[in-house]
Parts: sequence; structure tokens; C-alpha cells
Amino acid sequence: MDIKTATALRRLRLVSAPEAVSFLILLVCSVLKRTTDFDAVPVMGAIHGVLFILYVIFWADAWNRAKWPLKTAALYFILSVLPTGGFFAERKLRREAEDAVIAARARQEGVVNA
Repeated sequence: MDIKTATALRRLRLVSAPEAVSFLILLVCSVLKRTTDFDAVPVMGAIHGVLFILYVIFWADAWNRAKWPLKTAALYFILSVLPTGGFFAERKLRREAEDAVIAARARQEGVVNA
């Protein structure tokens, strides 16, 4: 894996959890708006919107650089629209990055022909 691909995957991983948190907070704010006088939906909606747009941009870049099959790319996109999906995407991307580091070290040491 080259440095640009690793960077693209890292950016996607770093925005996944905040995007998921903002989605959950937006859902809570929506409920509070309907049940109380508290209305933070416009602010949280804007924050979540920016994070979601960043997620989609970083997702497209990671898909392009990592050459994911359609199934993998679709999985990461579907995880972005589920309330807690960003947490699962972050965990899966972290594992993928760790596996890539292990494979690179093994290649470097000549242990495997990966």
C-alpha cells in the first residue's frame, strides 16, 4: 500500500467516528425539539452535514485509491447512513490499516511474498 492510499484510508477512518457521534447527537436533538423547547437541530444539522460531506469525499477518495470492489465500497457508504455505522467503519478501517502494516513489514523482512 502506498502512502497516498494509506493517507486516504486514515482520513476516512478519522472522520468516521465524529460523523457517527454527530448523527446520534442530531437524533437526540430532534427528539428534544419535539418534546421540549430545546432546539439545537439547526446547529447540529449543520455540523453533521459538514462531517457527512467530508465522509463522502474521503470515502470516494479511499475507494479510488484502494481499488475496493463495489461490495466493499457499498458497505462503507451504507455504514455512513446508519446511526452507529461510523463506529463500525472506523473499526474495520483500523484493522485494514493494521493488516497492511503487518504485510508491509513481512515483505520488508522477506518473510512472505505478499
